[in-house]
Amino acid sequence: MSAEAADREAATSSRPCTPPQTCWFEFLLEESLLEKHLRKPCPDPAPVQLIVQFLEQASKPSINEQNQVQPPADNKRNRILKLLALKVAAHLKWDLDILEKSLSVPVLNMLLNELLCISKVPPGTKHIDMDLSALPPTTTMAILLYNRWAIRTIVQSSFPIRQVKPGPPQLSVMNQMQQEKELTENILKVLKEQAADSILVLEAALKLNKDLYVHTMRTLDLLAMEPGMVNGETESLTAGLIIKTEEMQCQVCYDLGAVYFQQGSTTSAVYENAREKFFRTKELISKIGSLSLHCSIDEKRLAGYCQACDVLAPSDNSSQQSTPYSQIHICMRSGNYQEVINIFLEDNLTLSLPVQFRQSVLRELYQKAQQGNEALDEICFKVSASNTVCSKSINLEQASDTLKGNMAAFLKNLCLGLDDLQFVFMISSHELFITLLKDDEQKLLIEQMRKRSPGVNLCTKPVTSFYDIPASASVNIGQLEHQLILSVDPWRIRQILIELHGMTSERQFWTVSSKWEVPGVYSSVILGIKDGLTRDLVYILMAKGLHCSIVKDFVHAKQLFAACLELVTEFSPKLRQVMLNEMLLLDIHTHEAGPGQSGERPPSDLISRVRGYLEMRLPDIPLRQVVAEECVAFLLNWRENEYLTLQVPAFLLQSNPYVKMGQLLAATCKELPGPKESTQTAKDLWEVVVQICSISSQHKRGNDGRISLIKQRESTLGIMYRSELLSFIKKLREPLVLTTILSLFVKLHNVRENFVNEITAEHISIWPSSIPNLQSVDFEAVAVTVKELVRYALTINSNNHSWLIIQADIYFATNQYSAALHYYLQAGAVCSDFFNKAVPPDVYTDQVIKRMIKCCSSLNCHTQVAILCQFLREVDYKTAFKALQEQNSYDAMDSYYDYIWDVIILEYLTYLHHKRGETDKRQIVIKAIGQTELNMSNPEEVLQLAAQRRKKKFFQAMAKLYF
Repeated sequence: MSAEAADREAATSSRPCTPPQTCWFEFLLEESLLEKHLRKPCPDPAPVQLIVQFLEQASKPSINEQNQVQPPADNKRNRILKLLALKVAAHLKWDLDILEKSLSVPVLNMLLNELLCISKVPPGTKHIDMDLSALPPTTTMAILLYNRWAIRTIVQSSFPIRQVKPGPPQLSVMNQMQQEKELTENILKVLKEQAADSILVLEAALKLNKDLYVHTMRTLDLLAMEPGMVNGETESLTAGLIIKTEEMQCQVCYDLGAVYFQQGSTTSAVYENAREKFFRTKELISKIGSLSLHCSIDEKRLAGYCQACDVLAPSDNSSQQSTPYSQIHICMRSGNYQEVINIFLEDNLTLSLPVQFRQSVLRELYQKAQQGNEALDEICFKVSASNTVCSKSINLEQASDTLKGNMAAFLKNLCLGLDDLQFVFMISSHELFITLLKDDEQKLLIEQMRKRSPGVNLCTKPVTSFYDIPASASVNIGQLEHQLILSVDPWRIRQILIELHGMTSERQFWTVSSKWEVPGVYSSVILGIKDGLTRDLVYILMAKGLHCSIVKDFVHAKQLFAACLELVTEFSPKLRQVMLNEMLLLDIHTHEAGPGQSGERPPSDLISRVRGYLEMRLPDIPLRQVVAEECVAFLLNWRENEYLTLQVPAFLLQSNPYVKMGQLLAATCKELPGPKESTQTAKDLWEVVVQICSISSQHKRGNDGRISLIKQRESTLGIMYRSELLSFIKKLREPLVLTTILSLFVKLHNVRENFVNEITAEHISIWPSSIPNLQSVDFEAVAVTVKELVRYALTINSNNHSWLIIQADIYFATNQYSAALHYYLQAGAVCSDFFNKAVPPDVYTDQVIKRMIKCCSSLNCHTQVAILCQFLREVDYKTAFKALQEQNSYDAMDSYYDYIWDVIILEYLTYLHHKRGETDKRQIVIKAIGQTELNMSNPEEVLQLAAQRRKKKFFQAMAKLYF
């Protein structure tokens, strides 16, 4: 032992074994002391209490220098706390019975998520999409633990809970309980949404035929030694605590039986699945017996479940002869397999047995055959045949799922029974084969063929599942290349490339089409793949997937990306993460183009994956800027302002400009509607945008020594370029966010403009009123940006009156008066049911009316000017009289007199026509002024009603002119 180690050991041993109660937590932060504490006969605090304390401390929000609440810091202390919580759970051997009894749902959820993270399960990845057989054993075990807990929690939540009689009310305690209740309900909601996936994951686990390992305190220490190697292998495949296959299957069967039993309350047929799982559990218990250290089953509860299943789906001796299910169960236990075939053949007439049950029987027979019972090979073939129908007798459009399943099983077993791989290739290329067999089934079949064929060198193929069918030379290269260009089926693309590479090894087939484009950040990695077939396949799958995403063919895009992900997972962690990122972007686009259009919120796991992408800190992963843009825009569009303002990690704000922009926008939107004076958040956002819109001058010294200006360019001091900001804004759809950023640019535009050309916008008062250095801002670019933004905003919602007013103001400022009137009138129409209701005064303000007057005057529609002068809070008689004096008016003058309700203007018109000798027009005015509803002696309500009726008719008439 070194001197330093001896000193440390001496210092440790000299400390008291049990620290004062007030400081025990800090005392145990040192890992060696934690292990000593856990080895005590009755440690106090108990291990489960330590887990709670460690995780609570690690998840405490931090307070910055401005006394603002920040999300938990990602620092060394918090990482150690999470690791310690995992080590305590490892000390308890990850026994869910113990953990569930003592930990709340939120705490256990946090613990298991930390286990997934440290076990190299990428955040945001669906467990159902992962191949359990290909993962490291500790990773597989972490996934199984999480999904077992998920369905156990769902089952537990369905049990009635006796309400505890509350004691004296304590506000702080009640608030804490309410918060925990809400958090538990949110977690339960997510778990229930993912229940089907969890069940599929556990069903897949039952197919595993290998021992698994779970993390121990030692393996967790190994991981902690290399915190940067998130995706690296830091341990051997046999590191950790071994979990025998039978132990894992026994526990999984029991948990699946419980969830099937719970689901049976709504679908009685599911009780048969539950019974099958419980019977299998009993068999495994009798097999592993008392030797099991890691499989704890409540056998009394299991017996109760079995008894209930016998009642709900009878299997006792008295009724065994009445159902094919019971008969098959007896035959399988007794080894009377010929009778099983007879029962299946008889059932082919009635089709009463579910295809899942038939497949489970066949699967069990295969397992027994693989264990050395060669006599079962023929039985397996006959059972497979009994599950099928002839391909010519099946109508895919009208066939039931059972018939489709039977045919799929037939084709699959036909391939397995053939020795000639050329025939296998022909069958697997058939449309019926591709349609009926799922991707996973096709891949599994090829894998089985690969293992069966001695002629394939398994060690030389980097991606084995794509290299097992020999190429056919019967089709020329040109025809195959043509098919390659047209196909969007990943399975067919793979087959074509195999054939092409079988014909020639000199071509690079990723160059066949000039329209296959892969982003430069990815192409350098893909083109570095040494194996030519793999390189072609990855490049083409990604290029076609990106193209399908662009044209909104999301179904094919997902298939192509999934195939590419499966391919690169085998040999390239970099490309695997690239594909996960692209699939995340695809899922965002799919939701936005589908359920998102109708306002349906995205699933919680998609939001979690978006956060996981933004928080990802994997080194050397090629990243596309558009993914970060879309992720932040996605969070803003679905109002995840709480995360962007309070929970976003600090390092993101420094490293990701889109996150910074998203946080400033979210924080500003949260304060609206707020005080009229600028808030600090609004000022921060203002300063960032001003910097982005700034310009820097580049100078050059001439031969005579003088400095001359060459050109001005966008400043590089901003967090992004203006074009990048504009591209980002055009991904936003949330009205408040768009209004906020639009009003900022409008305010920036107005800083240099005079009042006449000023543009109005909502919330414009929150921004600063001046800029210290006007010369530094590219106001021409700002004006262009305002026009582009309002044009884009109106494509999102063409009936937003605020945006319509901005568009009208832009046309007004550029002397396009007819277009300005069009948008002013449209703004009024959309918020008044086409003027059948009064236009709100905050829409048609005095400034808007005056601009409409200016537009009509410039268009020589002087009668319209006079009528609009009535709409002002104080009637502008001077302008009205001057307009009526104009002889050259392009409007229909006297046809508009019915829209005038102001008696003074009507009397002036009477005088004017009398003076000009226009008797006919004077009579029209007299008739208008003589209407009883305009009598000045009328009550104010009558006069207002008369004015409102004329306003309505006038605006509707104007709309017909300018719409």
